[in-house]
Amino acid sequence: MTKIATIGCGLIGQGWATVFAQAGFDVVMYDISPEAAEHALSAMEKRVADLVAFDLISPSDAPAILNRLTVVTSLEEALQGVVYIQESGPERIEIKREITERLDALAAPDVPIGSSTSGISASRYCEDIVGRHRCLVVHPINPPHLIPAVEIVPTPWTDDNIMSTTKNLMQTCGRETIVLSKEIDGFVVNRLQGALLEEAFKLVGSGIVSGADLDKAICDGLGLRWSFMGPMQTIHLNAPEGVEQYVERYGTMYRDFGLGSYDEVDWKEVVESALKVQLETLIPVADIPTKQAERDRKLMALLRHKAREQSEHRSGPNTPPE
Repeated sequence: MTKIATIGCGLIGQGWATVFAQAGFDVVMYDISPEAAEHALSAMEKRVADLVAFDLISPSDAPAILNRLTVVTSLEEALQGVVYIQESGPERIEIKREITERLDALAAPDVPIGSSTSGISASRYCEDIVGRHRCLVVHPINPPHLIPAVEIVPTPWTDDNIMSTTKNLMQTCGRETIVLSKEIDGFVVNRLQGALLEEAFKLVGSGIVSGADLDKAICDGLGLRWSFMGPMQTIHLNAPEGVEQYVERYGTMYRDFGLGSYDEVDWKEVVESALKVQLETLIPVADIPTKQAERDRKLMALLRHKAREQSEHRSGPNTPPE
C-alpha cells in the first residue's frame, strides 16, 4: 500500500485524512499535540459514518477506510516511507517555515510537501529551505473531504515533476484540480471570495442591506447556479448568443456600479457595529459546531444529488413512464 502523511490533526487535517483513506491510501496522522491526534481519530469515525449515511461511500467500505488511519507520536515515524506529505499547520509564516524545514530534513528526497495554507504563497516560507523545489501549496476548500476543488500553486522554483506528481495524486483521490501557472497570495478561490466579501461588507456597512438579506442574495440567488456551474458558464448562458453578447450588453453596467469606489468600509467596524450581533443572534458561538455539522450534512446531500445526476447522465436519459 502507498502511504501518505498528514501533519496537523485539526479539521483540515482530518478532512485530508478522510480524502486519502477513502482513495485507498494508508494515512499516518501526526500532530504536535498527542491529545489532538487522538481526538482526530475518534472524530474520523463520525466523519466516515456520515459519508455512509449519505450514500457517499458504501457501508462495507467504512471499516477499511478507518483501518487505513494510524496516529503516531513522532514526526520521524510519520514520514517513514511516505509518497506525499500534506501539512495543515497554523496559518503563520514562521510556523510554516519551521514545520517545512523539519519535514524537508526528515522526508525522503523528492517527496512533495504540500501546504494547506489558505493564502500564504509557499515562496514566503520555503525560499531558504534545501528542498524548496518540492514545496508547493495544495489548498483545499473547507471541508476538504466534501468539497472536491483543490488549488495547486507552485513557487518560482517548484519542480515540474513535483507539480505533475501532486496533480496526479489529487486526481486519483477524486479531487478537481485548479492548477495555477504561478503563485499569487490568496490564490484563486480566496481572491474570488475576498472580492465578494469586500463588496458584501460595503453593502452591509453602508446600511444598504442587512447581513441576513445579503446572505439570501447568495444562498437563494447566485449560489444556486454556482453550486453546479461557475460564474463564467453562468454569464455564458445568460445571453442568447453566449458570453461575447453578455459582455457587450452588460460589461459596462458593472463598471458603472462603481464597485470598490464608494463608502470604503473597515470590516472590523462593520462587525463591531452590527454584524457580530446579527450573526450571533442567528447562530450563537456555542452553536457553531452544531451548525458546522448541519452544513456538512447539507453538503453531503448535495454531493449525493450531484453523484446521482452524473450517474444518470452516463447511463443516458431515462424514458419517463407512460
